[in-house]
Amino acid sequence: MITEESVREVIDTARVEDVVGDFVNLRRRGNNYSGLCPFHNEKTPSFNVNPARNIYKCFGCGVGGDPVKFLMELEQLSFPDAIRWIARKYNIKLEEKEVSQEVREELQEKESLIITNDFARSFYADQLFNTEEGKSVGLSYFRSRGFRKEVLETFDLGFAPDDRDKLRKAAIAAGHKEEQLEKLGLVRNGRDFFRDRVMFTIHNLGGKPIAFAGRILKKDAKAPKYVNSPESEIYHKSDVLYGMYQARQAVRKEDRMYMVEGYTDVISLHQNGIRNVVATSGTSLTDGQAALVKRFTDNVTLLYDGDKAGVKAALRGVDVLLTSDLNVRVVLLPDGHDPDSYLQAVGATAFSDYLISASKDFLYFKADLLLEEAGDDVSRRTKAIRDIGATLALVEDPLKRAGYLQQFSGRLGIEESLLVNLVNTAIADRRTQSRKTREREERKAQRDRKKTSGPSAPPAPNEDDAWEGLVEPGWVSGTADDNPDPGNLPETDAPLAKQTPAPILGHGFQEKYLLHLLVRDGHKLYDDSSSTSIATYLTTNVADLLGDFDSDAYRELLQTVIAYLKNHQSAPAPDWYSNHEDIRWKELSVDAVATPYTYSPNWREKYGLHLSQKMPEENHRLTAEIFLRIFRMEKIERKCRQNAALVARYEKEGNFSKLKTHLKVQMKLDEMRLDLARALGTVVLSR
Repeated sequence: MITEESVREVIDTARVEDVVGDFVNLRRRGNNYSGLCPFHNEKTPSFNVNPARNIYKCFGCGVGGDPVKFLMELEQLSFPDAIRWIARKYNIKLEEKEVSQEVREELQEKESLIITNDFARSFYADQLFNTEEGKSVGLSYFRSRGFRKEVLETFDLGFAPDDRDKLRKAAIAAGHKEEQLEKLGLVRNGRDFFRDRVMFTIHNLGGKPIAFAGRILKKDAKAPKYVNSPESEIYHKSDVLYGMYQARQAVRKEDRMYMVEGYTDVISLHQNGIRNVVATSGTSLTDGQAALVKRFTDNVTLLYDGDKAGVKAALRGVDVLLTSDLNVRVVLLPDGHDPDSYLQAVGATAFSDYLISASKDFLYFKADLLLEEAGDDVSRRTKAIRDIGATLALVEDPLKRAGYLQQFSGRLGIEESLLVNLVNTAIADRRTQSRKTREREERKAQRDRKKTSGPSAPPAPNEDDAWEGLVEPGWVSGTADDNPDPGNLPETDAPLAKQTPAPILGHGFQEKYLLHLLVRDGHKLYDDSSSTSIATYLTTNVADLLGDFDSDAYRELLQTVIAYLKNHQSAPAPDWYSNHEDIRWKELSVDAVATPYTYSPNWREKYGLHLSQKMPEENHRLTAEIFLRIFRMEKIERKCRQNAALVARYEKEGNFSKLKTHLKVQMKLDEMRLDLARALGTVVLSR
């Protein structure tokens, strides 16, 4: 394990212009450098490097950070690997300290499994290119698909011979343990698991082989077409997408990922210049795979066959992508074609044009499909509309969902208010089901703990539901009925558990911007006469909303500032955040100081005009006031929506006691909305 002193030496030594310059062609502009961003596709440079602050920032796609973060993002390196990369560049000798025997053994075991898999990869490649059986069977098949040698090597394709234990003998002779071969699924009961199959290597993001898939070429009904490596310490199928290693940089640049079903589709498209493509391997998408996509882009296009099976595949698993706040589109190929066959039929240029012209928003695609199937049948049409409403409820971004609701009401031929109620009901049902599932798992965990002696670990969170752990603002414990007062928040001195920020949901972007304001402007004065700082002003006016934060991590970070103000009677300086032991503050401080707002020099130099409006970072008081009003308005608006749904529910159930309580709450919330609307100069709709 690298010592903290060595890590600090590397960070202090690394110069951002040196590290970035190894990957980006930089040109000096004054005291800074600029170039084409390596994280997205652009023709005009918007990527800037600031040597004085030792940071980079792209004003096109928003990425930014220090040299270590640059390597981690671009090359998908872990933090220790990025430190080692920089250390090699500057010839820094790293000091490493001993870790526990248990940890060391675990790391050594994983590394040895990868080494064994790498031997298998090399063995299969050698069989493909250098044996008569491999050339006549495996290489002939790949050539029939039009695959060139360079793409075979890029994807580490190979061939498993029909021998009983040829791989096993070769691996043991090379010093690999049979126990490891069995753990990886390469050997079973003393025999090679993969035999007489062409082999596809599955890589991790670092390019290391973690698993294999084998395709049989003989037409044998008794044998499965594909067989795959089993789950192991280094391979978790639900967290992997085939081709992600080869596609990662293209996905970054294009800011879009194409998803297909098969391995050969990925390879064919890659060979023909479409490199931002991965495969789901014919399985339903998982939360882990959606999280992997989110690391590289927010835009996904599903590319499927145009037959009925392809249509069903396009619908399968997309809920996972929507709940991860990804923008999903669909391209259905002409009937009878898969991506590989259609590409071969029309050529690369026509195929690329088709991807653009035939692309359709998934929600509209699904709506048109269901309505077309329903026809004029009222019952089926009603079911289709409810299904569409349930899908709309999966859209996390409230602004995006509101836009869909406006357009879909006309598309479906129903009132927008009715569609809104359908969506709210679907959201409530989903959260109720999530709560019941969580409670059921907690009860099971409690029963299991009683059966065992000694304390056991708390139950793991349910990762199968993207709504897990999401608490709607205003109702911070139990059900919504437990706390009918919108200002009722629990009082506790218990510290929140430290955690990394979860994927940003709901108001997470505003919460992050609140922290940016604290970093950038918190030390500045809000009121000269009382010496009140911006930090004091902001924290005082959001303290009652802490229970409403969507991000537990951002709530925790805000509480550290509140504690600082309480103990020091003054606001933290900017370097307090950048040097904080919690690395999340450092990342936020980098984003906060690298503002994308600049005035074009044309206003002054070309047109001779002078602007009186201050830059946002200079107009700190007005910025803080406007932000705070919008922030509070967003929270109250969401409370209103939830409470309105409860009012409708209790009215329908005839529960007049609860209905009366929540009508009073609605009146109070509406008063708060109107007061804030007057301050913002906006109009609010009556409910």
